Amino acid sequence: MNNRIDRVIEKMRERGLSQMIVSDINSICYLTDIKIYPGERLYALLLKKDGKHTFFFNRLFGRHTDFDVVWYNDGEDIISEINNRIDPDLPLGIDKEWPAKFLIPLLERNSKIKVLLASDCIDDVRAIKDAREIELMRNASRINDEVITRAMAYVRTGMTEKQVAAFVDREYLKLGADGNSFGTDVSFGANAADPHHATSDYTLHEGEMVLIDMGCIRKGYCSDMTRTFFNKSVSEEQEKVYYIVKKANEYAESLIRPGVKLSDLDKAARGIISDAGYGEYFTHRLGHFIGRTVHEQGDVSSFNDNVCVQGMIFSIEPGIYLPGKFGVRIEDLVLVTEDGCEVLNHVSKDLKII
Repeated sequence: MNNRIDRVIEKMRERGLSQMIVSDINSICYLTDIKIYPGERLYALLLKKDGKHTFFFNRLFGRHTDFDVVWYNDGEDIISEINNRIDPDLPLGIDKEWPAKFLIPLLERNSKIKVLLASDCIDDVRAIKDAREIELMRNASRINDEVITRAMAYVRTGMTEKQVAAFVDREYLKLGADGNSFGTDVSFGANAADPHHATSDYTLHEGEMVLIDMGCIRKGYCSDMTRTFFNKSVSEEQEKVYYIVKKANEYAESLIRPGVKLSDLDKAARGIISDAGYGEYFTHRLGHFIGRTVHEQGDVSSFNDNVCVQGMIFSIEPGIYLPGKFGVRIEDLVLVTEDGCEVLNHVSKDLKII
């Protein structure tokens, strides 16, 4: 069986599991190179410690595979088929994505089954990228770098946030991206004080900042970055806040190396912002893991005392958000290397006025 499944089986052993149901489409694709969008239909991979793995496919989504396959048609009792292939005397791991509409009938069918949430058996493996994954993520970030550069040249006074977001989305496709990894977030002026602002019809005025949070997908892997820049001019306060955020971003990145606690990275960036008097305005964690999805299991927060491991890729994105005034966020993706980190984004973080 492939190395990725072997690594998941080893994680299962560590958890005392000999069987697990995987239903997350991205995890299944990671393990098998098969990607199906099943809609409301059951789609699952049963992993067994003894290597006797089984796919459960609706016939609408037939794929060639070397795995043992149980085929079913709409209306057939696929839950019984799953029940017949698990050992009710042993714990059954499930991932966090398996819908209750399948799990509950299975438990009703066999009350002896003890289920355990076991997503970490796969998520921990997915968190460590191999050489091919790393190169794919470098490529996705190269596209992001080029598109943000084009966007900075495109933005003008009087444009709406939606116009700029649409431009970003078009440029992704021109450069060979498969689409967006999330909806492009463009915030002007006071809108940037909301970290989760929904891109709107608001028009850009002179003296306002432009915050663009953006990402694309290329060959199944995501990019994500944020840059903040200024239209025509920058105020003294805006400039001050910008350089505090930039310092927090770069200081956290300078600390990254194997063995460093993820919580210590958050603490370091947060300390710089707090020491400058803006601690209450940094309202989110420092970063999140990324790969096949833009937010994967794992984060860079004060609550995560796990350590950096070579091959991890995550974001570093400190921000300061002043309600009713403006907000600044600077975000890079970083790869943990043997003795430090590689920043995957190369667009300058020097203050820019357009």
